[in-house]
Amino acid sequence: MLRLPAVAGRFYPSDPGELSAVVRACSQPAPGARSTTVKACLVPHAGYMYSGVVAGAVFSRIVLPRKILILGVRHQPRGQQVAILSSGAWRTPLGDAWIDEGLAQSLRAACPLLRDDDVAHSAEHSLEVQLPFLQILAPEFVFVPVALGTVRYEELVAVGEAVGRVLQASREEVLLVTTSDMNHYEDDATTRVKDRKAIDRILALDARGLYDTCRNHEISMCGMGPTVAMITALRTMGAAGDTSGAELVRYATSADASGDVSSVVGYAGMIFS
Repeated sequence: MLRLPAVAGRFYPSDPGELSAVVRACSQPAPGARSTTVKACLVPHAGYMYSGVVAGAVFSRIVLPRKILILGVRHQPRGQQVAILSSGAWRTPLGDAWIDEGLAQSLRAACPLLRDDDVAHSAEHSLEVQLPFLQILAPEFVFVPVALGTVRYEELVAVGEAVGRVLQASREEVLLVTTSDMNHYEDDATTRVKDRKAIDRILALDARGLYDTCRNHEISMCGMGPTVAMITALRTMGAAGDTSGAELVRYATSADASGDVSSVVGYAGMIFS
C-alpha cells in the first residue's frame, strides 16, 4: 500500500525545498546541547507554524536509530480503534518512508488488539507530520505506524505492554515516538495550568495518574491514549523505579506563534532515556 499525503500544504509545506528548510530551521540544536540515545519521546502534531519548534527541539536532542515505532491518535471516527499498517510506504513531499514489515508483524503477534486498517490511517495527521522530520534527520529510517482511537484504559495498557515486550526483545534499537497535543481551545493561562498537571504525571511515568488527571480536570489532551501506552511500555521495559531519564525539553502554546491568548492549544516535547 502507498499512503499518500493527507495534510501537505496545510500542516506543513508541500514544496520539498521549503519543507526541508522549515524542518532544518525547527531542528537547530540549542547552544551546548548534545544528542542522546533515548527509549521514547513525546512530540506534538499541529501545523509546523505552531508546534514545529517543539517537535524539532525534541528530535534535535535524539540520536535517531534506523527503526522507529510511531504511536499516534486516530482523530477521525472511521476505522479500527487500534490500527496498524504492516506493509507499504507513506509518501510525503520529500519522498517515500517505508514500513518495517518485520517489526509490524512482531507487534501484531504480541498485541491481538491491533488490526491492519488503511481507513484509520488515510486522513490521520498525527503520524504524518512526524515523517518529514525523520526523513531529513534520519534518511534511512523505517517505521511502523499505529493509530489509537480507543480511550479504554485496559486496552491502552494492553497495547503499551505489548509494545514494551517487543521493543525489549528487539535485537536492534527501536525508538518509540509518541505524539500528542496538550489542552485545547481554552485561554492561555488556563491551558498552561492544566498542561502542567498532565506533564507532571508524564514525567513521573504515572500512566493511571495521567489518565485520571486528564479526566478529572477536563484536560483535552488528544494523545492521552498513546501517552498512557508509551508510559506503560517504558515501565514494561524496566523504567518503573527510575524517572530521572524523563525530561521536558520544550513547552509552548499556539499563542507563542499567533499572539492570540484567548483560545490556544498546548504543546509539550519530552524525552525518556
